[in-house]
Amino acid sequence: MDTAGPGFNTRAIHAGQDPDPATGAVIPPLHLTTTYKQDGVGGLRGGYEYSRSGNPTRTALQEALAALEQGTTGLAFASGLAAEDTLLRTVCAPGSHVVLAGDAYGGTFRLLSKVAARWGVEHTPVDLGDPEALRAALRPSTRVVWCETPTNPLLNIADIALLAGIAHDAGALLVVDNTFASPYLQQPLTLGADVVVHSTTKYLGGHSDVVGGALVVSDPELAEQLAFSQNAMGAVAGPFDAWLVLRGLKTLGVRMDRHQANAARIAEFLLGHPAVGAVLYPGLPDHPGHEIAAKQMSGFGGMLSFRLAGGEPAALRACERARVFTLAESLGGVESLIEHPARMTHASAAGSPLEVPADLVRLSVGIEDVEDLLADLDQALG
Repeated sequence: MDTAGPGFNTRAIHAGQDPDPATGAVIPPLHLTTTYKQDGVGGLRGGYEYSRSGNPTRTALQEALAALEQGTTGLAFASGLAAEDTLLRTVCAPGSHVVLAGDAYGGTFRLLSKVAARWGVEHTPVDLGDPEALRAALRPSTRVVWCETPTNPLLNIADIALLAGIAHDAGALLVVDNTFASPYLQQPLTLGADVVVHSTTKYLGGHSDVVGGALVVSDPELAEQLAFSQNAMGAVAGPFDAWLVLRGLKTLGVRMDRHQANAARIAEFLLGHPAVGAVLYPGLPDHPGHEIAAKQMSGFGGMLSFRLAGGEPAALRACERARVFTLAESLGGVESLIEHPARMTHASAAGSPLEVPADLVRLSVGIEDVEDLLADLDQALG
């Protein structure tokens, strides 16, 4: 699926990142400036006037993001939710309707149910693996079908090309949150999606030291609308944050190879463990979305979840006993993390149709030596 121009890792290192013409520096400069000297009134040098509107370091990141997702325009934001909010406020209006996955990220659900709902945007959660359920949920006012694949935290898989056709037939946009897969494993725009969303905090940054978000699109009119909103609403990525994500992009491919190799080993280990009731990982042949994932992804990623046979007490105990796996929210860094979604990342979905099982544990598998990770899980589950 990734055939246009230079290979992925070449683009990750070079797209938008030419050596500095003034000094020859091979790393894009960090432009810590708010304003720019103009060559006469209205004479912008390089198109820059004020760093909310544009900053060369952010421009470099945005060009790199567009290249990796095979889009034409990338936009960098202060967080993944800032990107989502800007998108929703651009393409929706009071009375608009959004269809989202029935197991969407808790933060996205909170944004729709607690914020967007207050200015008249309605939402319906459905199983996006059921095309008929999606068609039944669509309305004349539906503006967005919001998809995650794999989903957070249940690792369900949606058929992006199929969803794109259904959404477009209804006059809606298909938005795909590609945070779990990263553009290294999946490029939704090439499968028919209209917008790709990222929390660049996760795999793109990759080192748990930066918060950021991104949108990538191919349609010029939509790109212009989103760029206007980015400037008008102002939730932009700061230059140092943009620089950190750019640094992370350079090693995304090699990190993802290790993340998913470790995750595959751990999934197999958990399958055979007596304390584990179920393992949720799309790389397993019996995962219900395995065939679709194999079709639209080049690998199965570094995220997995599992359910404990001993219920919630066993899940909490495993989280608390882990030592190499750090008990923490977030994901996608080089270090392995363990968490209890029902009480942590997805607590905002409690009591809603998106509530996650209390016996569920989510792992963000890092790039440590896998034998150490396996030993840690073994003792945590013991």
